[in-house]
Amino acid sequence: MAPTTFGWLIILCPAVGTMLIALSFKRLPARSAGWIGTAAIAASFGLSIAALLALLGHTPDHREFTSTIWSYDSSVGVDAKLSILVDPLSVYMALVVSGVSMLIHLYSVTYMTLDRGFNRYFSFLNYFVFSMLLLVLAGNFVLLIVGWAFVGAASYLLISFWYRRTTATGAGIKAFVINVVGDAGLVLGTFFIFKHTHTVDFVKTFGAVDHVFAHNSPDLVAGCLLLLVGAFAKSAQVPLHTWLPDAMEGPTPVSALIHAATMVTAGVYLIARMHPLFEQATTAADVGAIGGCLTLLIAATVGLVMVDIKRVIAYSTMSQIGYMIMAVSVGAYSAGLFHLMTHAFFKALLFMAAGSVIGAMAGAQSLDRMGGFRRALPFTFGCFVIGGLALSGLPPFSGWLSKDDILAFLDHRGGGFIILGIAGYVGALLTGIYTFRMIFRAFLGEPVEEARELEHGHLHHADVPRNPMTGEEEDTDVGFPGPGHFIAERELPMKVAMSVLAVLAIVGGVLQIPGVDAGIERFLSPTFADSHLAKELPSTRADWIGLAIGALIAIGGIAVAYRVWVAAPGTATRLRERLAPVYTLLINKWYFDELIDLVVVRPSLWVGRFAQSVLERVVIGDVVTGGTTGIVRAGSAAVRRAQTGFLRYYAALMIVCLTGVALYFLISSS
Repeated sequence: MAPTTFGWLIILCPAVGTMLIALSFKRLPARSAGWIGTAAIAASFGLSIAALLALLGHTPDHREFTSTIWSYDSSVGVDAKLSILVDPLSVYMALVVSGVSMLIHLYSVTYMTLDRGFNRYFSFLNYFVFSMLLLVLAGNFVLLIVGWAFVGAASYLLISFWYRRTTATGAGIKAFVINVVGDAGLVLGTFFIFKHTHTVDFVKTFGAVDHVFAHNSPDLVAGCLLLLVGAFAKSAQVPLHTWLPDAMEGPTPVSALIHAATMVTAGVYLIARMHPLFEQATTAADVGAIGGCLTLLIAATVGLVMVDIKRVIAYSTMSQIGYMIMAVSVGAYSAGLFHLMTHAFFKALLFMAAGSVIGAMAGAQSLDRMGGFRRALPFTFGCFVIGGLALSGLPPFSGWLSKDDILAFLDHRGGGFIILGIAGYVGALLTGIYTFRMIFRAFLGEPVEEARELEHGHLHHADVPRNPMTGEEEDTDVGFPGPGHFIAERELPMKVAMSVLAVLAIVGGVLQIPGVDAGIERFLSPTFADSHLAKELPSTRADWIGLAIGALIAIGGIAVAYRVWVAAPGTATRLRERLAPVYTLLINKWYFDELIDLVVVRPSLWVGRFAQSVLERVVIGDVVTGGTTGIVRAGSAAVRRAQTGFLRYYAALMIVCLTGVALYFLISSS
């Protein structure tokens, strides 16, 4: 079977799952929707493996296949078609997206089982995965934009899933609006590129880049910067990042789905896919690298002070995506995509483990209320530590090999890129600190009441359900979280999903070990064969030096966290008091929300109010519409007055008009 056939089937499976659950949800018994949704994504994963094997059956130079099933528009130079591109990059992304999403679906079968929106949840979840697979398999800009927009819509549906919770609906709207800004950037960037290449097809566009664009051509740089707007919005990079922490208002498996392998990695995929454009527009590529670097540092510093366990992991996601954006912007494509894969494993694992802790806390998410869960949640604790060690970059865990692969490439490029590499090592130190701050506070120390109850075999349930962000009372009816709280120790689907991810977080790095194997780089090399940057790889010795430095930094970060939150209790409070201005800056998330409110939101509201009160009511309503209405009314009144019904008046009027016409012709002829 052709690789493109597998490509179409990969997309079709979650689409069928979405429609099947949506159209028959009232007749589906018990957990059927969950198992149907999980089976649909499992089928996509199986087909992705089949597509991988089909590609490997061809020589590296012949692993690029396109397929079109419908031409939307083929006129006036536009070649918009419903077509897919199956190559190593798209298959790699399909494997990661479908594989991790399958495990998140499995976890959700238990986690959401008592929620009144259970069937609706799995329909939305399948729709999200369908949209992401459409995005990564798209063969042209048009289908890419469609998939991009679908992912934004699906994220809105899932973030605001508990639609009677005001914080959730607000977060969903915020995510949707910021992502629409990214959508606009993607569309406008496509226009700049299409204007010169006269095609929206990826293969044709990349083949024409060197012929139609000079190095750093203004239109190409503008187009690539606009593509970066799309990438930064979708991947939550500064300054379009503020939606991501608020997205924690969705169910915990949604947080794992959006933040691990799917939505936030779309920007990384976009830059990697458009690498021929960015290598010709190096100014835009540098902007991407600097943006990723700033994001990884800013997000890491905020993660040091957040007390909501899910938001700590969310800021960690922003930071790690910063590494990936930086990597693909400087030409470390295989390293950036390798980190994308390993990050999907350990970040999904961390969110799932956090969900188990939140279940033990009856929905509470604040680290200030947690402690001593190590004995009460031994399996969850083990998974959290594995995910934390992989995130921190400690050997032999997968994150150690992938993150330091990026930093070694930056050091190898030299020049100003060394500064980015140093910033990356600073970010690695902060990562170890905030990750184990979270682990030590949640699992060590004196057990809290909920932990003691669990040690005696009783899972705590709150008397009155409350919004973890506002403390407001909530019910457990439709539109709110259901009454159930679940922990991995007691639920087999949750335990299976977390176990698989834990194993992958440990051994996933073996696919790319310097001097031993370069499986990821070798597989992706046909996609980046036209790149001169991808060939500038550091030596094996430089790679291992970087890995050694990274391991020492990770150990240092964990040691700092142990000293501050375990060995010397009260140190964090003293630091907070001494560095009060810094703490205030970080706890307010560098004031990005306030800045956006001042620069964008308030002026937009003012313009809207001005347009409504002045332009619409006065100019349009009174002058334009009112003036026209007045003229029509006056004319109507004059006509009514003329219609007297007396024949002599009509005859006199006709004589006057004829006399006037005759005089006009007499005067004009003379």
